[in-house]
Amino acid sequence: MGLQTTFHAPAGGADFLGFRKSRAGSTEIVYDDGLKQRLIWRVCGVFGEAGISDALQAAVGAQRVLPTLFEELKKRAIEIEQVEI
Repeated sequence: MGLQTTFHAPAGGADFLGFRKSRAGSTEIVYDDGLKQRLIWRVCGVFGEAGISDALQAAVGAQRVLPTLFEELKKRAIEIEQVEI
């Protein structure tokens, strides 16, 4: 079975989290609230996709998605930097 790379908030929530490979080959995390906010972070260093997937899954199910995302990434020692859109 493949690794899940995109997540939507349960019960019809608009929050979306996903990760992807950029054209340069780096891993990026994408957040979209469905209204006005779209944020992208570049993952610093090399990390297993399973750890990133677990962090995103935990965050998207939380009531406060972004603070939980940062907490979950910190727990796993995954560093990110924001990408200007």
